[in-house]
Order: sequence, then structure tokens, then C-alpha cells
Amino acid sequence: MPIITEIEDLRRLHKRRVPKMFFDYCESGSWTEQTFRDNGSDYSKIRLRQRVAVNMEGRSTASTLIGEPVAMPASLAPVGATGMQRADGEILAARAAEDFGIPYTLSTMSVCSIEAVAEATSKPFWFQLYVMRDEAFVKNMVERAKAAKCSALVLTLDLQVLGQRHKDLKNKLSVPFKPSIANLADLSTKWGWGLEMLGTKHKSFGNIVGHASGVSDLSSLAVWAAESFDPRLDWEKVKEIKRMWGGPLILKGIMDPEDAKEALNAGADALVVSNHGGRQLDGALSSIRALPRVMDAVGDKVEIHMDGGIRSGQDILKALALGAKGVMLGRSYIYGLGAMGQAGVTRALEVMHKELDVSMALCGRRDVTELDRDILHVPRGFSGDWE
Repeated sequence: MPIITEIEDLRRLHKRRVPKMFFDYCESGSWTEQTFRDNGSDYSKIRLRQRVAVNMEGRSTASTLIGEPVAMPASLAPVGATGMQRADGEILAARAAEDFGIPYTLSTMSVCSIEAVAEATSKPFWFQLYVMRDEAFVKNMVERAKAAKCSALVLTLDLQVLGQRHKDLKNKLSVPFKPSIANLADLSTKWGWGLEMLGTKHKSFGNIVGHASGVSDLSSLAVWAAESFDPRLDWEKVKEIKRMWGGPLILKGIMDPEDAKEALNAGADALVVSNHGGRQLDGALSSIRALPRVMDAVGDKVEIHMDGGIRSGQDILKALALGAKGVMLGRSYIYGLGAMGQAGVTRALEVMHKELDVSMALCGRRDVTELDRDILHVPRGFSGDWE
């Protein structure tokens, strides 16, 4: 068993053990991937303020997210097709999150259905909803989330149209899978992944196939998905979904202060500062650069979370110190899942938790809920003093 001391160790294992098309699906952004790269690299521009001779006994990383107690201020982000990174991937990730003590968010575009994940876990999880043209499907998904006792609905706002990701096109990633010679050659070297996939009953998109009108198999899913994301999504529809859901609503994809104000007016219980991992609008600000301006606009009125580029506990620390109530972890846990299954997700969380705890201590703080900008050195103009 390899020694895992950092998230990069899991990323390398993930790349070795998972077919290239699915690794690239995770490890890619749109167009030039500038925003994808900035999401990670911009954390390094923020420095930490080291403090000494401060009593560090009795530290705590415990907090709450939308009223739920958490072991650290983090949740697992919704990631489409997680079950293609590892057989039963959504179930494995949800179990790891539950055992660790943080929320898991199931994607609309998951392989394992909402019912399958609910059956395999013992605590409520969050459900992420995409708004589709088919209003009956959207209503049905909300009702299924209620029936599964999901504790929050995460509504993604930044996928009205699909950003172009060159790697997916070059790898000929499609639903259903249409093998090329290169893909088949690569799959022949990933026999462990293949054997696990042969052994699972979860091979489709369980939230959609058999539930959306006219979608009975993967072939009909491809046609449906290509034309189903609703470009008409607006704030009135957000309010309608809020009324339909009736529980805590988290709005994901907020990057602009004006949108943050609109989200607040629409009844959001929490916002996620997010650019979809750099997978939608290439050239947008990194999430960590956008966070301070959103905080300034609405941070005292609503709970702010963020995602994008988080690969360490120090990244989490910096986001929290800039005002975020919590972070969503995406690729960092997918690396662990692809590398080692449920144990890999757990290891990713352990690594980041330890980095968060130790870094917090060396900055002179004992409680994660008391972090603020005083522990940071932030460069002038970092938050985007743009024209």
C-alpha cells in the first residue's frame, strides 16, 4: 500500500488506475483551462501569518453548515458520473463522508440513483439539482429528494448552457460509450477498474434513466441530455423551486456580488461561490478571488460556501479566513475515490483535516469558527479591483 501524505499522491494513483477518459473528465476545464488553473494557483498568492507562544491545547475544527454539525467546515461537492471513477462511486463517497462527519452532495447526473444512495447510508445527504426543460422531471426529482430525506437542495445555476471541454471531445467521451482504438487500448490496462465495473448493477444514470420522459436507456439519455438543460432559468424559477422544495436551499455558481444579492432575495439559505471548477466560463475569476467581493455584498446576511481548486487543508484555512462558512471539496475527493475507493476518500479527508488543524495552530488559533483575515497576508488587488 502506498504511503499517502498529500492529495497529489492520490491524484497520481487516480491517474494510473482509472481510464484516461474518466480521469480527464475530472481533471479538465473549458477551452484554454485558464480558470481551471487559476482556481488552484491563486491560493498560493495568499500567505499565512505565523504566530508563536499561544496556547494550542484543545483545538477544534468542528462547526455547522446550514445548521448541521460537521467535523470540519467542508462538504463533498456534487460531481457528475462519480460512479464511472469507481464502481458504486457515489455510494462509496457518501459512506466516507458520513463516517467522517461531513455532508455528501449527490449530483443529478450520478450513476447511482438517489434511492440507491439513501438505502446505502444512514444519515441525510444533500441533493444537487439541475434545472431542465422538462418541468415534470424537475418536480419529480425534488419529490424524490424529499422522499430520500435529503437535508438540503443544492441548485446549480451556472449550467444553462454547457461549456466546451476539449479533452472530453478528443477522448470521444459520450453516452453511451463509443469505443475508439485509443480508448480500448487504455481500458485494456485498467483491468482492476473493469472488473469492478462488471460486478456492479449501477452502470447507467440512475436519477434519469426510467424517470425522464422518453429516457429508457443510455442511447435515449444521450439525446435527452443534449437538449434538456434549461437556458430560461431565471430568479423567478429559483423562487419557484424554493417553494416546491420547502427546505434549506443552497444556490451554487455565484461569482458576482449582484448575483449574490439576487440569490439572497430569491430565498437562498446558503450560497456557493463557484465557477464550476473552471469547466464553464473560461477566463472567469478564480473562486478564491471572487469570494471577498461576495462576502462584502451579502456575507452578513447569508451563509457563504465556496469551491474550486482546494487541494489542501491550507486552502481550506485560507477560504475560511476570507469569510467562507464552509468549502465544497470536488476533485480532491475524486482523486481518492479513483485511487482507493471509499478508503481513498477517507484518506483525502484525513490529509486535509490534519493540514487544516496544524496550520490553524501555527497561525495561533484554536477554533476553526474564529478564523478571520487577521491570519492572512493578502496581496493588494487580490479580490478583483477590475474595471
